[in-house]
Amino acid sequence: METRTPSAAFALSRRNLFQLGIVGGALAAAPLAAKYPLGFTHGVASGEPGPSSVLLWSRYAAGQPTTLRWEVSQDDSFRKVVAGGTVLATPDHDWCVKQVAENLEPDSWYYFRFIAPDGSTSCTGSTRTLPVGSVDSFRMAVVGCSNKGFGWFNAYAHIAEQGDFDLVLHTGDYLYEYPVGTYPSAAEALAGRKLDPAHEIIALADYRARYANYRTDPDLQRLHQLYPMLHVPDDHESANDSYALGAENHDPATEGPWEARKRAAIRARLEWLPVSDDPWAAYEIGDLATLFRLETRLTARTKPFDLGQIMRRGGGDPARTIAALEAFRDGEWRDPSHTLMGEIQEDWLAKGFETSRRSGKTWQVLLQQVIMANLRSSGDIAEGMTDAVPDYLRQRIRAGVLNSKVGLPFNMDAWDGYPAARERLLQSAQEADANLIVLAGDSHNAWASELDNAGAAAGIEFAGHSVSSPGFEGYLGWVPPEKLAAQSVAENPQLKWAETGHRGYMAIELTPQRATAEYRFLETVRSRTTALAGTKRITSSAGSQALDI
Repeated sequence: METRTPSAAFALSRRNLFQLGIVGGALAAAPLAAKYPLGFTHGVASGEPGPSSVLLWSRYAAGQPTTLRWEVSQDDSFRKVVAGGTVLATPDHDWCVKQVAENLEPDSWYYFRFIAPDGSTSCTGSTRTLPVGSVDSFRMAVVGCSNKGFGWFNAYAHIAEQGDFDLVLHTGDYLYEYPVGTYPSAAEALAGRKLDPAHEIIALADYRARYANYRTDPDLQRLHQLYPMLHVPDDHESANDSYALGAENHDPATEGPWEARKRAAIRARLEWLPVSDDPWAAYEIGDLATLFRLETRLTARTKPFDLGQIMRRGGGDPARTIAALEAFRDGEWRDPSHTLMGEIQEDWLAKGFETSRRSGKTWQVLLQQVIMANLRSSGDIAEGMTDAVPDYLRQRIRAGVLNSKVGLPFNMDAWDGYPAARERLLQSAQEADANLIVLAGDSHNAWASELDNAGAAAGIEFAGHSVSSPGFEGYLGWVPPEKLAAQSVAENPQLKWAETGHRGYMAIELTPQRATAEYRFLETVRSRTTALAGTKRITSSAGSQALDI
């Protein structure tokens, strides 16, 4: 993958940011009202880039509402400020401030900062606008599933070290909602990676405190300081396996109305991240690509199917269980009203495909959360499983194998649980003659697939591994990762490659000729290091709808 750098003058100046520390001050984990110092507490961030604008973020805590100045410059000394103004930090938004800087030049790097009335300043951030016209290359770092308790965010640190990306895409699970001791368990938790609050986050104050806690991580702060980010929320920004009307990890009887919790989760995200209020949006990369940021969790998603519940219809009898699964496969599973995106967003995306191709853009890229390729469990996965494996996990493994025998996938919370909706999306891409690239997270493992629909090629998918959340190596310890990957590829026709043993991120490069994904695997997340265990590079030629592995 070729290295693309900013202009020489900017690169020389911007290099200082890679040498400098993030915002100073104590960043200990105590109750939210007392744990952070007054002033600029959590660095800076940027996101939602356009050809002439970008959204800037910071947080300034004070005893009363405070007006801050913000500045944008093409040099880190801010001798010539090209955009600026004022923004008010208030407790109503947890002292977080967001401001759109406008009238910027396209395809340009900028510095930005915030200034308090007493003259104190935030750390200096760097950001960039999107290109227009002819684009030779565009590079994205793709991350997701960042559970602080399981380990260090070494993938973020490695991205910051590289210094050659145009944009960071976060595919969701930016944080996790669980209480201390649940995920990870006390035995799995890494010392020194303290969570706040200790209980499960449910109310607005809880979500704010958990964001504040995660944002103390130095590598996450540095990532936000150096690059603009597009964030696509998945379920754990609210609650596990969330959907429009509820979540697997929400009990209204003890935790109150789901709508109240959902509103709290959405509000805290909008406060603490450099994101727009739009649930979905498109971003134009000159004549090269359109990026479509989807919302598949809280707006319209219907409740995921529960395969365990389907299997219980068999009453424990093997033949009746198979019959129940087959009836589900041929009936409920294919219900066209079962949706992730809803009719409004589906129509928006279909029209977006058409507009993008009609305007001559090469690539149509989905920035979204869950895997689109069809994935079934291998029948060999249970071989070697012993009584030492927890009973709940043995039951899940055996259920996955049984489901696979009748042609059902193992994860009903992914696109596999919504086959009619997936068919509609892929058909709209086919009808627009799109060069579809699906980017996904959620599974904690690395997958590369060729998508098809109605017997014809429909696109490719690069699904990324997690930053720190454990993958299959943490659950299927009796199966060597290399063997599990081979079994998975053999079982699933769309799947062309897999890796299930490491954490890390994807480096995606788009050119007019090809799309390239370089999967980068960190040696560990249990200690703070950016050493790589290896990489895997996969390409796809424009128009081929196929992977070169």
